[in-house]
Amino acid sequence: MDPNWFTALFDDHYENVMNNAGRYVSDGFAGTSSISGFGGSVGDGYGNYNSEVQDDDLNQQDDNDGGDLFWHRECDRTKLVICTAGALTMYYNTYVYKEPCMNSYNTGMRWLTEILNGHWMRCVNMFRMDADTLKSLALELETMYRLKPSRRMSVIEKVGMFLYTLALGASNREVQERFQHSGETVSRNFKEVLRSVCLLAADFIKPVDPEFTTTPLEIEMNPRYMPYFKNCIGAIDGTHVRACVSQEIQIPFIGRKGIPTQNIMAACSFDMQFTFVWAGWEGSAHDTRIFYEAIGNTNIQFPRPPEGINPKKNMYIYAGKYYLVDSGYPNEYGYLGPYRGERYHLPEFHRRGQPRSREELFNRVHSSLRCVIERTFGVWKKRWRILQTMPEFPYKSQVKIVVASMALHNYIRRKSDQDVAFNKFDSHPDFVPPDTFPDVVPQSQTTGHQSASRMDYIRDAIANSLMGQ
Repeated sequence: MDPNWFTALFDDHYENVMNNAGRYVSDGFAGTSSISGFGGSVGDGYGNYNSEVQDDDLNQQDDNDGGDLFWHRECDRTKLVICTAGALTMYYNTYVYKEPCMNSYNTGMRWLTEILNGHWMRCVNMFRMDADTLKSLALELETMYRLKPSRRMSVIEKVGMFLYTLALGASNREVQERFQHSGETVSRNFKEVLRSVCLLAADFIKPVDPEFTTTPLEIEMNPRYMPYFKNCIGAIDGTHVRACVSQEIQIPFIGRKGIPTQNIMAACSFDMQFTFVWAGWEGSAHDTRIFYEAIGNTNIQFPRPPEGINPKKNMYIYAGKYYLVDSGYPNEYGYLGPYRGERYHLPEFHRRGQPRSREELFNRVHSSLRCVIERTFGVWKKRWRILQTMPEFPYKSQVKIVVASMALHNYIRRKSDQDVAFNKFDSHPDFVPPDTFPDVVPQSQTTGHQSASRMDYIRDAIANSLMGQ
């Protein structure tokens, strides 16, 4: 329907006619003929039919005048009808009638069903998990984490859209075209699923054994680490993902990576599951500062190494459990770092030969075990491309995306026995992927003399045991 068809009837007088139409509607077709150009009152138009006609000429003249006014009135009515119809047509085309845009036969749900019922690798390529894991995730989000279907979209399609965005780093328009929904629908559903996955994160980003009562299987079954690191409960490190922020606030987000990033502190277990995450720090924040904030703030709920109790003195004592940290963190209570000033990273030993001292020997074993956190970051970043090309979401949403993607990482680890990404890293235990965003400025280390701590004595004891094996 052409919304301009009626405009051509009046050429340049359309606005005047529309104004007259509005005036007639409000005044009930009553007006002044000398001003508007249209007839006067009904009585004036038809004359006085109760009066006696004295003169035939005057009577004939009155009849002629009445006829002219009648035709003027009929013309005015026709114009009013046309103008009203035109105005209604304009309103309908502008506010009511919407030409369908996403009208492909291959709707999002039809495409998703095809993927779920097709070859297993298609689902992994599109959603970074197999079909059974995706269905299980959708069911748990619906039954346990308050994700509800809408009138035209099921929960599994909402989850599919969300995973498609995270896995491929897809833009809103790309998701519109793939799932055949409007941009507003895509944005609203992304927020709904993100909120539900963040609720899931509270149950999945935490230690499987909160009391750390058992030795990790990866240590217990490996003679390289057992019994020397039997009390180790995990590893801690920081990583960076791209942040999309306005230029006015970019400076605090640009740190050693040279681009705007958010700094994330995380802890992981030795089966490559995240047990703690604190996201949202600016890229320029130092890892040590984030570390002290995490272990010192009781509201953060950091899974601290368990403490024992001395029944004789009724006081807390160190129970021997600890995390592995690198040289950027302090070597203090519950956190075991390497010897500084000695070779540490595995590539250094590959290039320059075997360890020559007990300190280097300890550092090599320590690095080999602690690299589980770097491997965990590698699997996580490789799975979700959105972490490399963060869209222009509000910064709080970017932080939630990081947490949600880590929760999905853990979910896949627990629910899928044959995940492609995890299997690749499991089959190469010494493989450490390169950092997505390499440093352009060297990371500063904690400097200055530190007094001997209990962890120094534990480190020396482990180094002596390794030398004597």
